[in-house]
Amino acid sequence: MQTRAAVLHEINTPWKIETIELDPPKAGEVLVKLAATGLCHSDEHSVTGDMPTGLPIIGGHEGAGRVEAVGPGVTELAVGDHVVFSFLPSCGRCPSCAAGQQNLCDLGAHLGGFQISDGTARHHLNGQDIHTMCLLGTFAEHTVVNVASAVKIDADIPLDKACLLGCGVTTGWGSAVYAGGVGPGDAVAVVGVGGLGSSAVQGARLAGAEKIFAIDPVAFKRDSAKAFGATHTAASVAEAIELIREATAGRMCNQVISTTSVGHGAEVAGLLSLAAKRGKVVITNIHPWTEMEVTANFFELTLWEKQLIGSIFGSANPRLDIPQLARLYRGGQLDLDGMVTRTYSLDELNQGYQDMRDGKNIRGVVVFE
Repeated sequence: MQTRAAVLHEINTPWKIETIELDPPKAGEVLVKLAATGLCHSDEHSVTGDMPTGLPIIGGHEGAGRVEAVGPGVTELAVGDHVVFSFLPSCGRCPSCAAGQQNLCDLGAHLGGFQISDGTARHHLNGQDIHTMCLLGTFAEHTVVNVASAVKIDADIPLDKACLLGCGVTTGWGSAVYAGGVGPGDAVAVVGVGGLGSSAVQGARLAGAEKIFAIDPVAFKRDSAKAFGATHTAASVAEAIELIREATAGRMCNQVISTTSVGHGAEVAGLLSLAAKRGKVVITNIHPWTEMEVTANFFELTLWEKQLIGSIFGSANPRLDIPQLARLYRGGQLDLDGMVTRTYSLDELNQGYQDMRDGKNIRGVVVFE
């Protein structure tokens, strides 16, 4: 079949909307008609080259839609099911999945490529095979994915909100709740309060944090963070140090969650300075893959037993957490509506990313229906 998709041909160039050829699903795969996809910064990392992916590539990994066809042997899903794509697959059988670490599933070793079932492509352009971001390619009206990447949700959850659960919300939430281990009475700093950071703020709030410091240079994002549960705001880490010291009687933060657009090694020392004794600094944002230098005071790290933690997908288990977060949204405990600042058509995708760069959006969403 033919469908339209946003394709990146070279780094530092715009996404190009093109008509592609899409093969039917093979064994263990499903064809999904997309309803909506979030404009996540991870796809921007492919554009800038901070995260290497094969080119050309169909972008998008934060999507939701309806199953239109299933391949041979598929029993987990049926035509008509509503699904959210997990930006990392979870097979349920590899050592990581078996240990309850679905975010580290062995099938997710490559963030861009072809089908994980047999290594071949289902997406083609002018006779050429096309990679798909996170093995998904949600910047398209239709896509074919492995069932390991599709999580069924209840049909009453709006798909234009549920798409955010495929990456940003679950990642930010889990960074606070799972990787950070936020608990009642904790003081938490969230550095960068776009899509990931706003979700980390909500996770910290629902986990019982007493004080939540939202740190971002964009006033609009700081104001939005208050609606999600932030109790204090600051424009920079430097500005936040004295604010946090005063608000916590000198103890500082139990958790510091880094969810900026792009991380840099020179910023790690500042993050550690916000942490209390035995405080956790969770690095969720992507650093350039070629970066090898970090500025940090490891004397401070050792003497005060501070912890520096990496987290992919918020250390979450997508098959458990995506439906659970959908239910929290239904119950009014998780705000997804407020996360969506603007919606766009597929043809407006590049404008959506420009709005993201300009700090105008918490999350932009492309709506197909």
